[in-house]
Amino acid sequence: MKKKVLATLLTAAMVAGCLVGCGGGSGDSAADTAPAADAAPAADSAADDTAEGDAAAEPVDYGSGTITIWVAENTVDFTTQKAQEFFEANPDMAGYTVTVEPVGEGDAASNMLTDVEGGADIFGFAQDQITRLVSAGALSPIVNDNLTFVTSNNDEGSANAAVVGDVTYAYPMTSDNGYFLYYDKSVVTDPTSLEQIVADCEAAGKNFYMEINSGWYQPAFFFATGCTLTYDTGDAGNFTQCNVDYASDAGVVALKEIIELASSPAFQNGSSVDNGTNIGAIVDGTWDSRSASDAFGDNYACAKLPSFEGSDGNTYQLSGFGGYKLLGIKPQVEPGKLAVCHALAQYLTNKDTQLARYNAVGWGPSNVEAQQDSAIQADVALSALAEQLQYTIPQGNYPGDYWTLATSLGDDIIAGTISASSSDEELTNVLQTFQDTCISYAQ
Repeated sequence: MKKKVLATLLTAAMVAGCLVGCGGGSGDSAADTAPAADAAPAADSAADDTAEGDAAAEPVDYGSGTITIWVAENTVDFTTQKAQEFFEANPDMAGYTVTVEPVGEGDAASNMLTDVEGGADIFGFAQDQITRLVSAGALSPIVNDNLTFVTSNNDEGSANAAVVGDVTYAYPMTSDNGYFLYYDKSVVTDPTSLEQIVADCEAAGKNFYMEINSGWYQPAFFFATGCTLTYDTGDAGNFTQCNVDYASDAGVVALKEIIELASSPAFQNGSSVDNGTNIGAIVDGTWDSRSASDAFGDNYACAKLPSFEGSDGNTYQLSGFGGYKLLGIKPQVEPGKLAVCHALAQYLTNKDTQLARYNAVGWGPSNVEAQQDSAIQADVALSALAEQLQYTIPQGNYPGDYWTLATSLGDDIIAGTISASSSDEELTNVLQTFQDTCISYAQ
């Protein structure tokens, strides 16, 4: 049975190699070759027949060599241990020596784009880099049984974050990058309402923190009212189009809500528990869960982001960006090595490994079974984030200038240059300038 599975992996790896060879290195051409992936189950059947016959008698030759893996520094030892476990369990693949190097998710993508050939065979990266990596030909498509592994074992958000066009290019590792609400339950009586949270903080003389001059947190309001702000990239990774409609009635509703929040005496601009004082509630991420727990003590609580009542009388759920860590595989010349890389990547992202990684370094799993584990369920920060991610979009690629522009918009609100006294026409003009500038970054 093991040889049957390994033979199927080898066949799938060969199909994936064909996709790359046929032009899968670019976003457009990879999508064009997607029908080949759909047709691949016939090859699986052939592999099954071979596995029952010749392959059952003859070991599959997966070759030998070195496999380099890039992961975050705090997971190097963990990944090394898991890779060793994998090869002990799969001696047919043990002709490879694994080198695990500390390269974080942000740096991994940049390094791969600089030198794909010299880059790691397997590497972790943040989902917002996937389009650029595909365009650079740095990712091997995930097909057949490998694709089924991704889609059947991981939550929808992380699985979708691994897709460019119609093709999946990575194995999800986490669903733990986003923001939600930490609050003092002795202060906040209703964490589902932004207005009530602010009122409770005002009444208790406590501070409510949210970083409204950040291009990451700020969209929580605009996406809530239905606005769009995303960028398309071309084969070379350049920005080709900005999809934005902030200069709209929905955008004005969102902007007015940010202005209203900033006008509260309880409001403080920020997103770090460690940098906050007298906190009643704060919009922050899982990376600050320990600090938040220490700050609130027995009153520590978490929830998804609240809703707010817009100036138009409608209720809107705060949204924003969600983030995922993915594990990608560089296209390989040798089908045997590619098969081993895919099998190893599956092992490094399966349920048991994701749970072990959570216990080791606190990363929240994307595996749906792992998410039901009692330890995960008991982690109130991860539970709050999981609920919030249902209302977010995966962060894509954004120009560097966008982040500066969003900061300027928030700074103008904080300084009172844009205020509640501004007319709808003036607010629309502000958003039109913002929108036009965003569009200019893709021209």
